[in-house]
Amino acid sequence: MARRSRSRSQSNTYLQPDSDGSDGTQTGPGSPILEVLVVFAVVFVVQGLTAFAGVMGAFFVLAPPLTTNPWTIITSVYAHSGVGHLLSNTLALVVFGWPVARATTRARFHVFFAITGAIAGVTQIVLTGLLVAVPFVPIAPTAGVLGASGAVFALLGYLVASNRLSSGLASFVDVPQWLSILVVVGLVIAVTLATASPGVALIAHFAGFLVGVVTGRARVLAV
Repeated sequence: MARRSRSRSQSNTYLQPDSDGSDGTQTGPGSPILEVLVVFAVVFVVQGLTAFAGVMGAFFVLAPPLTTNPWTIITSVYAHSGVGHLLSNTLALVVFGWPVARATTRARFHVFFAITGAIAGVTQIVLTGLLVAVPFVPIAPTAGVLGASGAVFALLGYLVASNRLSSGLASFVDVPQWLSILVVVGLVIAVTLATASPGVALIAHFAGFLVGVVTGRARVLAV
């Protein structure tokens, strides 16, 4: 594994792993990825128990109005609707989250994951509730949201915006700000639509990826 370089030539690189954790990064068996996966598994088991009792929605489904069960803003991020949903998010978390986790601290990774997932879920609920009142917009209000997809999309967005290739291109390609914004929005829309299918919270995916791209350019997880 490569150690974080202190040389001038590497000072602008965004994602650089540190194998010994001297700057607070966490790798190996104690990584935050494994910890999130453990939380996924525990929550999935608890979901089964609460579903048997008929109260699963009150604990894990983010639904309007948000003030009714406010804790679901966070708990819904770690809950899933089934084994397939759990496995798909697990795979995506490992693929997209691993490079980000190696380049930041355990605490920052967990906070980023929880907050971006919460933002994505809340955005899905709020925007669909607002858009349903707009004439000629074929959209129905979201009854409930659960799953880590919004947070996973945020990790993907962060990875896209903060890797060596994107930062290197930004250093020598001078483009107008309006064009940069247009490209980012286009990329976010394209990635979001690529996951479109019945029952998928596309607005949550869009919001998560957009937040990830913005925070990636701002290097909020940089150590």
